Amino acid sequence: MLTGVYPATKKDGKPYFRSSITYQGKHISLGSFDTEEEAHQAYSSASQLLNSRLSIYDSFYLTRHLAFDKLVSLINFRDNHMYIPTPIYLQKNYFIYYLGIHRELKFDIDDLFYYSEHKILQRQGHLYVNDYGMQVTILSRYGIKSHAVCGKDYRFVNGDTNDFRYSNIEVINPYFGVTRFEKDGQIRYRTRIHINGNYTIGTYRDETRAAIAYNKAVDLAKQAGIQKDFPQNYIEALSASAYADIYTKVKISTKYLDYLKGLPC
Repeated sequence: MLTGVYPATKKDGKPYFRSSITYQGKHISLGSFDTEEEAHQAYSSASQLLNSRLSIYDSFYLTRHLAFDKLVSLINFRDNHMYIPTPIYLQKNYFIYYLGIHRELKFDIDDLFYYSEHKILQRQGHLYVNDYGMQVTILSRYGIKSHAVCGKDYRFVNGDTNDFRYSNIEVINPYFGVTRFEKDGQIRYRTRIHINGNYTIGTYRDETRAAIAYNKAVDLAKQAGIQKDFPQNYIEALSASAYADIYTKVKISTKYLDYLKGLPC
């Protein structure tokens, strides 16, 4: 058997070959292969990579016999002496998560434990991880809702949409149905609800009141018989009595109330 190769058998009895390498006292699996030669080529490539001085970028083009994620893990282990199973390369005070040769995401070192155990996936332009059987967008870790629009509800401070360090993420509108805007030099918050079109609930001086107005509009819609799964805003900083006081006093657009009254029973 060639160096670094171990025979194995699938459940259906078909043989295949596993490859692994030991580096700095750690045994690292390199993957499974159909032929002994392919498994040995993976071992040879890993050995060459771990004993080279190539930069991470040059290493990407060294071999096609290793999976991309494995290649990044090996380079990081070689350079930073920490083996991480996901495609992470450590930098000073932050790390890079490689989605591919041409796309790298930056994260604060505080997120290292999470992303070393959760693989980032892409679907229709969205980035997410599988967490306890659920698909969770990585933006949710910043309190950004799934419906949020970049540039309107949140923004990347330095303009780099691949930089997910906390200092670079600014949440503009943290609540459902609330949009912040500026008028006459003053910040205001407009609340809207979507029911066969957008209905303006009101304009408010603070976002907490605007968020509660949205919740009240949702409750009124349900009382009027509208069967829709509306999201609700949760205002963590308010006590139940403080929330109830604002809820009772907050004003709702007369036009919206008239619309609800006009709905068929």
